[in-house]
This record gives sequence, C-alpha cells and structure tokens, in this order.
Amino acid sequence: MSIWTILFVVLLIAWFCGFTVFHVAGGLIHLLLVFAVISLILHFVLGPRAA
Repeated sequence: MSIWTILFVVLLIAWFCGFTVFHVAGGLIHLLLVFAVISLILHFVLGPRAA
C-alpha cells in the first residue's frame, strides 16, 4: 500500500469518527474529509510513480 492510500484511510476513519463520536468539531471534520479526498485524487493521478 502506498502512503497516499494509508493517509486516505486514516483521514476517512477520523472523519467518520468525528461525525459519530466527536460531534463538537464539525468544521475540522470537514477539513479532514477534504484532505482525504485530495490524497485519494493524488493517489490515482500520481499512481505507482510516486512510490
């Protein structure tokens, strides 16, 4: 697994936990979602060349 895939999974889990467990920091949770989507896009754009 590449670093981008691991980063995407970690940020996605943190975002989901933020919605279900920690309902206080709503704005920060959406920033985590944006970073997760950006890392996923970079993973597909750069592909195995970045590894």
